[in-house]
Amino acid sequence: MATEVVRVSVPRASGSHNARAVKVVLHREMLRFVNDRTRMVSMLIQPILWLFVMGTGLGSLVRGSIPGIDYRTFMYPGMISMTVIMTAMFSAGSIVWDREFGFLREMLVAPVSRGAIVIGKCLGGAMVATAQGVIILALAGLVGVPYSPSLIVTLLAEMFLAAFTITAFGVLLAARMKNMQSFFGVMQMAIMPMMFLSGAMFPLANLPSWLHVLTTINPLTYAVDPMRRAVFGHLDVPPQVDAVLNPGITWFGWHLTVGVELGLVAAIGGVLLSIAIAQFRRTE
Repeated sequence: MATEVVRVSVPRASGSHNARAVKVVLHREMLRFVNDRTRMVSMLIQPILWLFVMGTGLGSLVRGSIPGIDYRTFMYPGMISMTVIMTAMFSAGSIVWDREFGFLREMLVAPVSRGAIVIGKCLGGAMVATAQGVIILALAGLVGVPYSPSLIVTLLAEMFLAAFTITAFGVLLAARMKNMQSFFGVMQMAIMPMMFLSGAMFPLANLPSWLHVLTTINPLTYAVDPMRRAVFGHLDVPPQVDAVLNPGITWFGWHLTVGVELGLVAAIGGVLLSIAIAQFRRTE
């Protein structure tokens, strides 16, 4: 008895298919964020505690040495960075959750490029983290930062760029992770030292040489510093105080511009995205 062979035609991945895949993954990330209010609140508690509790406490110790500015104002850009970075990493970590429940396999067998899935994930994570950061932006007036339209637009753009880079880093970490416990352990080990060495909570001026080197090679430093420079550019701060709290970043005496710093963040994000895509092409 002859066996009938049925041919199944699977459409090849095309530009339109990949664009639609990016849109679908991005839309799913936004829906997941909007429907998870517990996550939204929990991601805000830590930076708010740092800003209003730790900032107030530390401010009482250094009030005499930095006249003309509230220490919470100094910490404000760092807390924006912390909110964006932590939210972006948790967004990337949802890949591990999707793998555990089988949804990731369904996406990977779809007739679209795996690069499109990764790009959609990174864009979705960046948008979610930026949306979370908007809530911290709304608190600007409580710490003496003006609600300037140009400042808000600048911070939004810098937040999105930082969030995209961090999401790409998180996706790279999550590419081979099999459970959430492993991902959170690696995330804490990688992110917390980088966060503390970024200058988010202490000035970069007058540091010991070994600590200056660590802050200079830390990629997050180049995401935090442009935000601080944007905020201080809209404040009336004495020059001597600005030199201490907002010194910028120097390489062997060369003072980096904001454009160079943002270019470095974008370049790092591009490299991390490329590696993450390569990892996903080899996984599953």
